[in-house]
Amino acid sequence: MTGVDPVRGIALGRQSYPALKIYVGSAYDDLPASFGTFPTVLSLEVVQHVYDPRAYAKTLYNLVEPVASLSSRRHITAILKNLAIAIVGKWDAHHSPLWDHGHIKFWSVPTLEELLREAGLKLIEFRRVGRFPALAKSMIAIAHK
Repeated sequence: MTGVDPVRGIALGRQSYPALKIYVGSAYDDLPASFGTFPTVLSLEVVQHVYDPRAYAKTLYNLVEPVASLSSRRHITAILKNLAIAIVGKWDAHHSPLWDHGHIKFWSVPTLEELLREAGLKLIEFRRVGRFPALAKSMIAIAHK
């Protein structure tokens, strides 16, 4: 198993899992040239933080072996969830531009599916996780080449 993080998670990862190979890097680097390809790629809580989502998706595509899978977990944006956030007065906290390293993009199932398909990935399924489906905290996209 190999881990890559732009910096924030490196120290914590190395402290918690000293045997794990963790490197500084990002989706904007040529990760396949540095690390090769993998039968499974997990991208957890990343896509909402990237400035260039198409470069991110292409990097994921290039990291996955020809008959391999990708799992990407991210916070879900949905109308009912946004309505509930607004009703309980948490809109500013949830979408705050003052949150250092916070969310830059907000994704729904259709927009994340479009991004992954544009990169050449084929979707298997989406799963909503956390809370109950209509107010799910996150979604998991499972795709393959």
